[in-house]
Amino acid sequence: MKSVFIIAELSGNHHQKLDEALKLIDAAAEAGVDAVKTQTYTADTITINSDKKYFQVKVNDAWKGQTLHSLYQKAYTPWEWFPKMKARAESHGLAFFSSVFDTSSVDFMEKLGVDFYKVASFEVVDIPLLEKIGRTKKPVIMSKGMATTAEIRLAMRTLRQNGCLDITILQCVSSYPAKPEEMNLLTIPDIARRFKVEVGLSDHTLGNHVSVAAVALGAKIIEKHLTLRRADGGPDAVFSLEPAEFKNLVSDIRDIEQALGKVKYGPGKGEQENIIFRKSLFVVKDIKKGERFTAENVRSIRPGYGLLPKFYRSVLGKKAKTDLEKGTPLVLKDIVKKEKRC
Repeated sequence: MKSVFIIAELSGNHHQKLDEALKLIDAAAEAGVDAVKTQTYTADTITINSDKKYFQVKVNDAWKGQTLHSLYQKAYTPWEWFPKMKARAESHGLAFFSSVFDTSSVDFMEKLGVDFYKVASFEVVDIPLLEKIGRTKKPVIMSKGMATTAEIRLAMRTLRQNGCLDITILQCVSSYPAKPEEMNLLTIPDIARRFKVEVGLSDHTLGNHVSVAAVALGAKIIEKHLTLRRADGGPDAVFSLEPAEFKNLVSDIRDIEQALGKVKYGPGKGEQENIIFRKSLFVVKDIKKGERFTAENVRSIRPGYGLLPKFYRSVLGKKAKTDLEKGTPLVLKDIVKKEKRC
């Protein structure tokens, strides 16, 4: 089975400090992830500097009371950091990629040489952006938060018509943090069936249990936010995992994907030694030669050294070929197969 691809999302949890960004990458590597992801935008490429009511943030306690421009000014990752961040990630053997939010960020990431792209859930409806990403002909991971099936189909069609043939869709709830009861994880296998793509989860819930459950339902990619310390705050800190927690998440996912295994019936390797503790037919009272087997002197009990219990009915009424002591497993050689007729 293909191993689950685990992504640590750095977002704005670096507090605008390059040293923290690099420490986050180191922590992600220590946790055992496969990739680190960042977000490529500036406040001016993603919105405009306006305090009109349309640009006021009125949701999420960590964001409320700001304009979009001021929020993104605090949360964005300076583009001059990206070469160093990519180099640090690759020094650990990790993939490095990014969510892109406008055509200039695609051009920038192309120059940087990333191997694939992320489409954030809010950008699923940005058709000009998807056209630009599609023309890179690189694989795309797309979060579906808020998107209808029609919007997903249009996004996929746009990417494919422009050259992107490798698309993975992540189940995602664009709520920060998301509640477990909002997650609708049964959408994961439905995405795979409905859209004929690989599927995963972008997880904004608290803790790691939702991600682990997603793997059991077929998720091949798990994306989760990482922070060095939630107590330090930051735009996404409240729903991010700390390094030790992220390491536990990776460990739990690896255990679950091993446990999923393959379709199998019959005893496994570890069960072989315990087969003997199944039930079988035993003599439970002393029996003399020629005496008939009855419900009083033969029972189906543990362990499994005698005949299988499925032969119980056919044994009853037959005669013993020899004396049998209580506690003797009943086997075929102890049974008279055919009685002589007078």
